[in-house]
Amino acid sequence: MSVIEFRDVHLALGGRPVLSGVDLNVGAREFVGVLGPNGAGKTTLMRAVLGLVPPSRGAIRVLGRPAARGNPAVGYMPQLRGAIASMRLSGWDFVAGVVDGHRLGLPFLGKAARAEVDRALDLVGARDLARRPLTETSGGERQRLLLAQALIGHPRLLLLDEPLISLDPHHQRAVVELARSLQGELGITVLFSAHELNPLLGALDRVLYLGRSQAALGTVDEVITGPVLSRLYGSAIDVVRVNGRIFVMSGHHDAERDDHRHDAPDGRCGSSGAHAHHA
Repeated sequence: MSVIEFRDVHLALGGRPVLSGVDLNVGAREFVGVLGPNGAGKTTLMRAVLGLVPPSRGAIRVLGRPAARGNPAVGYMPQLRGAIASMRLSGWDFVAGVVDGHRLGLPFLGKAARAEVDRALDLVGARDLARRPLTETSGGERQRLLLAQALIGHPRLLLLDEPLISLDPHHQRAVVELARSLQGELGITVLFSAHELNPLLGALDRVLYLGRSQAALGTVDEVITGPVLSRLYGSAIDVVRVNGRIFVMSGHHDAERDDHRHDAPDGRCGSSGAHAHHA
């Protein structure tokens, strides 16, 4: 069964096309990297899978049913917000905040719900963060807590929206390895969006590359080619492989890096609002 199915999907924000006539299928237990130029629609695509952005034409099905808000089988990790770092909450209360019937700061949870929070923290190796205030956690530690939130409720599909933003290479590797480990351990499907392909190379089953309202889904060797990316970027692209890394080049410039060089230092540029502006 397809976990995500797009049929002739058209998505628009503010009257601007984001996707036009896209067909795609993501299967069970796949780890799919979602890439593309800034504003190509990576966040919008995830929000459409969540039922938050209805298509203007076409159909989106998730786990065999039409995409709809509040699907408990879909876990979502939004882009890290600076505001999280200033929340006066412990790690445990932050994760518990997404449990039904819970209100932030009021831990009136039953035994089963409290066990669910502990389970999610254990899955991401964050039990040691449970009693620490968010104000005393690093960016990588907050990403683990956000991932624990997304795992509440035993989702079958996990959407991770730019979790590598603002992390150094060491913490990027740790996040990718954790996501891949969870995908295998839990038998779930993962969509993982990122600015750059290289941090994901060891984890990917397939890549979904977006650009110019179009999409290409396939293996790295099928999608990361000059002809395919030239179509998605709308300009001549060369793909260069060096020492196990892949560089997407436009002339003498790294197209993936240059496209995001205006991002804010704290990594907030890629918010859904920014995507809506650029898309």
